[in-house]
Amino acid sequence: MKKVLTFAGSTSSTSINKKLATFAAENLKKTSFDVIDLRDFTLPIYSSDEEQNGFPEDAKKFTSLLNNYDGFILSLAEHNGSYSAAFKNIFDWSTRVENNFFRDKPLLLMATSPGGRGGQTVLETGVQSFSRMGAKKIISFSLPSFYDNFKEGKIVQQDLLVLLKEQVNKFENSVNQ
Repeated sequence: MKKVLTFAGSTSSTSINKKLATFAAENLKKTSFDVIDLRDFTLPIYSSDEEQNGFPEDAKKFTSLLNNYDGFILSLAEHNGSYSAAFKNIFDWSTRVENNFFRDKPLLLMATSPGGRGGQTVLETGVQSFSRMGAKKIISFSLPSFYDNFKEGKIVQQDLLVLLKEQVNKFENSVNQ
């Protein structure tokens, strides 16, 4: 059975993006998944000066972990229209260890926020840049107004639930090809 790695681009202990990513993974039908938390990887802020000291163990650990999966479910937190500092930092370290971050594998890329745009700015940035970082096929989904549309561990707005399930299905088919 194929297996995907699920995580949020956030280190918040109450991350709405982790909730969304986990819910998406729970909708997989023929693919298993693991959920990780970026808080488990402690890294200095990336710089070329820091890199001269060698790669931190957690950067190597995270990067190595990516090799074990057939695809990825990632929901990006949007901080001031961009990636969270925590995601950007682990992304920068990992791409120094192995440039092909997504290992030429499918990516279900999502974002959500409390606002009506649902993290669309960071989602668009990810779609544009991750194809150059080894995402073989990017399927995307944005959930607007998280607290109105996600309750008790699931999407409650029917149109959005149907759309998410369609995107999860496309992703799963790509993983299992």
